[in-house]
Amino acid sequence: MDYMIRATAANGQIRAFAAYTKELVEKARSIHNTSPVATAALGRTLTAGVMMGSMMKGDRDVLTILIKGDGPIGGITVTADSKGSVKGYVINPEVLIHANEKGKLDVSGAVGHGFLTVIMDLGLKEPYTGQVELVSGELGEDFTYYFTVSEQTPSSVGLGVLLNKENYVDEAGGFIIQLMPGTSDEVIGILENNLSGVYSVTAMLKNGMTPEDILNRLLAGLDPEILDRNDQIGFRCNCSSERMAKALISLGKKELESLAEGNEPVELNCQFCGSSYSFTPDEVREMLKVADS
Repeated sequence: MDYMIRATAANGQIRAFAAYTKELVEKARSIHNTSPVATAALGRTLTAGVMMGSMMKGDRDVLTILIKGDGPIGGITVTADSKGSVKGYVINPEVLIHANEKGKLDVSGAVGHGFLTVIMDLGLKEPYTGQVELVSGELGEDFTYYFTVSEQTPSSVGLGVLLNKENYVDEAGGFIIQLMPGTSDEVIGILENNLSGVYSVTAMLKNGMTPEDILNRLLAGLDPEILDRNDQIGFRCNCSSERMAKALISLGKKELESLAEGNEPVELNCQFCGSSYSFTPDEVREMLKVADS
């Protein structure tokens, strides 16, 4: 079962998150019919998104992650809320690319060079936006760089997705470790030593380690304390007929008039979950009245 935990260590000098995300990443793979490398790229971003979403406080807060590179995957979009719901898609889900020199899925090659942008809508007048260049395209390193540069929070981010021989998701998860202001050199030294012994997230998961086990290993010698556990994380989309109707209305009067002139229903598909919504010409004409008002 997917879940996420939040922890602290070294008397509040460190905060940490870890998540097991196999089911939600497999759901994303199934919905979008992603290729192996696209599954890995999207799965890593979804895992980061669900943990980053939990850093927000408000029930209506929304986090959006945009990864735009020059690689064949085209780009990745993920949104998450503060309660554990996350959704996302890749522009080119069927992209195929050779394994890298280590025989692993070449996420870096699929993503390419570009930018990682994080937008947080916290209900304020303007959303917070942070952007950094992609430093590797492997995503774990890119999120580490984002936190350190854009949010001035020294961090370590590990993300992993492992597929089985049938290309279904076998393991998925990740962690985020962050240093709070004023962290002592001694604590930093212990943490760096612990992190240096970690090879990969999927290796730990494949060895049966839970999110609790992972944080206890990464924070060994620093008195880690689990603060809470969220069993409600998952791939969930909040699209609806009403939301799609608003999207149509936002196209403007001229576009709606053109659509209303036809005799065929207007079909809209949700990019996040693939759900289809159909509107009759009469319904489009009713939307015109709203657009006019």
